[in-house]
Amino acid sequence: MDYGKNIMRRLSRQSQILLLSAGLWPCEMAQGLAQTATPPTPGAAIALPTVEVVATSPLPGGGENADNIPAMVQTVPAEDFARTNSPSVTDTLQQQVPGAVAIDVNGNDFAQNLRYRGFVASPIQGTPQGLAVYQNGIRLNEAFGDTVNWDLISPQSIYRADIFTNNPAFGLNALGGAVSLQMKNGFLWQGLTTQIMGGSYGRVSGLFEYGKQVDDYGLYITADATHDDGWRFFSPSSIYRVYGDLGYRTPGNELHLIASGANSNVGIIGATPILLVDSDYRSVYTSPQFSLNQAASLAFTGKFDINPDWTIQSNFYLRLFKQTHVDGNDASIQDCGLPGPPTGQLCDTNNGSFIINQQGQIVPSTGSANPFPYGVIDRTFVHGNTVGTLLQATDTGKILDHDNYLNFGGSVDRSWLSYSATATLGVIQPNFVIVNGGIPGGGEIIQDQSLTDIIATYITGTATYYGLFALDTFNIAPGLDFSAGARLNVAEITTQDASGTAPQLNAVNTFTRLNPVVGLTFKISPSVTAYTGYSEANRAPTPLELNCSSPTRPCILASTLISDPPLEQVVSHTIEAGFRGNQAIPAGGTIGWKAGYYRTESTSDIIQLASIVLGTGFFTNVPETLHQGFEAQANLSIGALSGYINYAYVDATYQFNGLLSSPFNPFADANGNIIVRPGDHIPGIPRQQFKVGGDYAFTPEFKAGFDVLVVGSQYYVGDDSNQNPQLPLYWVANLHASYQITNNVQVFGLINNLFNNHYLVYGTFFDQTTDGQFAGNPVNFVSNPRTVTPAQPIAIYGGVKVTF
Repeated sequence: MDYGKNIMRRLSRQSQILLLSAGLWPCEMAQGLAQTATPPTPGAAIALPTVEVVATSPLPGGGENADNIPAMVQTVPAEDFARTNSPSVTDTLQQQVPGAVAIDVNGNDFAQNLRYRGFVASPIQGTPQGLAVYQNGIRLNEAFGDTVNWDLISPQSIYRADIFTNNPAFGLNALGGAVSLQMKNGFLWQGLTTQIMGGSYGRVSGLFEYGKQVDDYGLYITADATHDDGWRFFSPSSIYRVYGDLGYRTPGNELHLIASGANSNVGIIGATPILLVDSDYRSVYTSPQFSLNQAASLAFTGKFDINPDWTIQSNFYLRLFKQTHVDGNDASIQDCGLPGPPTGQLCDTNNGSFIINQQGQIVPSTGSANPFPYGVIDRTFVHGNTVGTLLQATDTGKILDHDNYLNFGGSVDRSWLSYSATATLGVIQPNFVIVNGGIPGGGEIIQDQSLTDIIATYITGTATYYGLFALDTFNIAPGLDFSAGARLNVAEITTQDASGTAPQLNAVNTFTRLNPVVGLTFKISPSVTAYTGYSEANRAPTPLELNCSSPTRPCILASTLISDPPLEQVVSHTIEAGFRGNQAIPAGGTIGWKAGYYRTESTSDIIQLASIVLGTGFFTNVPETLHQGFEAQANLSIGALSGYINYAYVDATYQFNGLLSSPFNPFADANGNIIVRPGDHIPGIPRQQFKVGGDYAFTPEFKAGFDVLVVGSQYYVGDDSNQNPQLPLYWVANLHASYQITNNVQVFGLINNLFNNHYLVYGTFFDQTTDGQFAGNPVNFVSNPRTVTPAQPIAIYGGVKVTF
């Protein structure tokens, strides 16, 4: 059974007869049609209803009428991804989805955080994740830290992206919602496209995609490669991706064998002290910093019609992931004798303990004549192998002569993971590059006496996630639908020390939660629908968070782990209500719009806090947080003109009184704490977003368009008490144009950041006791504790696309 059959069952009987008489309904669907409705007049124009169908679970390929879903649902089609001509999926999602913003914490637009309603799906280990992400039913949140590596997904392979809220069927992490990516296959997309593009900062990229259907078989394959030198110092990136789908279908049955692979090396230079940025917008502090990501997956999916009402879908997959992360940092290390006479030995500045190398020897200092401060190159290695399956059934049969849509199923995902981390001592050069030469007896550090546990870690473990879900939508009366359902989540997480020296890391944790959902939709008119709903969702602590939750024994985040107090799972409670519509306008155009309010209360929320020990941090539960806001969107299409406009207000606040650690905040007390009160805004979340853009075909060959993004102010991360000035509002405008030389050849161009605005997208604080003036670098940057990530200046790209 395909989308069409599910659509038909959701239409009125009069609409079914109209479609049948128009020849748009397969004849086998005509069986059982009532003949009581008045047939259309021969030769008369038939107005067919517009029905948007979305899958209500992670598996694509079936679905429910979007008007019957009691929540805000956003769909981003393949055309929108093609329109941006960006190698980053997050760029298109930010552009098209109200409430979504891509925050470039890493300083590299290939590895951005995606925030939606203030919740995040991030590639950064240690970021508390609040969004679930799926690709053809495969969970993309990595097992170790629930991270999402957007750089491993090729935008041109996406057929559609659905962004859901208020639906626990998407399992763990769907606190703020879920992103479900349905990929292309040979039945959905046919043709051949090749493209090359190049431009500013040494960027060069190329891609091809090919899709073909022959009888019952379909084939789709795409590959792309991108290299960028980076606009900031020491920030080159290279990405290679491939995706393929071989499909077979007969009436009522469909099978797909899907394979994908990706390799990326992304320079992630991160935040830099603001005074360094003021002196040179390209500045970094410190280097080297990069992530090497590798992933491969193999999946087998099936869809089978049991009878006209029942459909079964399944998914079996294997996914491999490997990450190597290198991060150069300043170190709280100096000669043990300072500020007095040097002793020739190195100590930790926080407690005076000796620095011990991997041979068990005290590391000697470089001597009093050395002008360079000490640094550490942290290296982490994450490896995860995951197998999983999802089986679901759908029933579209009537109940008591009322339309009904029932979807239920279960899933199992099991990951085998390993994690290791080391730190290598070095010195920071005037250009802020850390080198490990010139330190007698240096090398990898394995212990630091009282700080033994934060220096090196070697663990293995498993993460097993079980899920059972059911969702039913019942048509109470014409235009009035009631939905109810639930999902049971069970998470079993085990970790084992692999070094033989830290048995306290051996642990088994189990988290269980039943999350309900209930809602109503009411069709006010043929073109306007109202909705309201309530749901709950949960997130289990990750292996990283479970082993890094002690403020007295902090971790080098994304580096080393320790044994810690237990964390509670996060539970969200969401209510939302709104309206949506789709109207025809004169001259054959259409306008679609949505507007809604939401309120999500999260109990036992997990947040990341900085430690007084330089470069370290920990995770903790807080009693309650609140995310609430308003979203509005409109899309216009009329002749040669198309456009969009959307606005979102996100009010994310703490709802408790207490102390939080933020030692580098200028308003912290002597113990490094700040006071948080109900209503204080959660840092790093912009409160307002405004987006507008459009395209116009000036001639059949020439088309041009623009996009404008306005992002409101936000508090610096670490300013949970909201006492410091905010990171200011920023805006950016982009232009694009294309010219069709022939039916097969197109040239195109992009200008990003048209007005060359210099603005900041992320900010936090750093330790002002850091050496502020290095030999050869005249900038004394420690007088201001703010450290920021600047946005890319103006960039111009051009390319050629050939299609057949």
